[in-house]
Amino acid sequence: MSEPRSAVAVAFPGMGSSTFDEVGRFMVLDRYARRRIAVADEVLGRSLLDGFRAAQGVYDVHAQVAFLVNSLALADRAEQELGLRPDFCVGASVGQRAAAAYAGSLDFADAVRLTVDLVRCEDEYFAGEPDDLVTHCFVRVPGQEFLALVEERSARGEWIEISGYLDEGAYLVSLRAAQLDDLIAAVRALGGYSMQTMRPPVHARRFTPLRLKADAEVFTRYPLAEPALPVIADQDGRRIGSAAELRTMLLDTFDRPIHWPAVVGALKDEGVSTLYVTGPDLLFHRLDVTAGNFEVIPVTPKTAAKPVPVP
Repeated sequence: MSEPRSAVAVAFPGMGSSTFDEVGRFMVLDRYARRRIAVADEVLGRSLLDGFRAAQGVYDVHAQVAFLVNSLALADRAEQELGLRPDFCVGASVGQRAAAAYAGSLDFADAVRLTVDLVRCEDEYFAGEPDDLVTHCFVRVPGQEFLALVEERSARGEWIEISGYLDEGAYLVSLRAAQLDDLIAAVRALGGYSMQTMRPPVHARRFTPLRLKADAEVFTRYPLAEPALPVIADQDGRRIGSAAELRTMLLDTFDRPIHWPAVVGALKDEGVSTLYVTGPDLLFHRLDVTAGNFEVIPVTPKTAAKPVPVP
């Protein structure tokens, strides 16, 4: 009797820096990306590639739609050329939108519309924020000392929140932009490394009003279907099996931190041994907690440029 097949999961990464210079060649040449772009162009009523090429920021509307397109196009590629047949699906941060579409809860065209509407909603919300707020990524930080540093700054009246627990010694932190340089210096003194800054900021309790605004103004326009594929929530690793649970997960992203080790633990508990990471990703597939627990198959614009090995 043959042993049961180990489970397979697909993960859509959070959105890091992904500019036209970095992924434009993939989008122009890849047949899976071109199919997705054709739909996005029709939804947008204009050329996604032209808008992305002229994007005014790493996270502007064209950049976010391009990230959605590329993440799903790379999943298409993984299915057709690498034999991806996932048992579970997860999306980290912005990757949740790709996960919702991939799991069948949201039509791709509606996923594009949802992304456009959420970018507009966030722009309106942060235009009314009295402070310039950011989220920053730190890695290789001694955990106890780092968390004590955050607590100390919060105790003295600074606004600072952990927005993501990515790995041992890897965190997302939200704070006022004016305090970022000082925090970077303090983290370097601990031996940690500073990565990238995200605007707008994400995943913090302060943004519950944004969650409520998005719920009332955006999500009411996009009824979700029950996912055809079980989804694992990036906040705590819970298994999502209904449309209502998926909607809550998508709203939780505004004011609850990512907890990637909890996702890894949940996937392990479900018997997952192979994890495809599909999207422009420089972080999630490289994390020790990911690489140490799965056979990781990154499917990125860079890997897509390489020939597919013949069995």
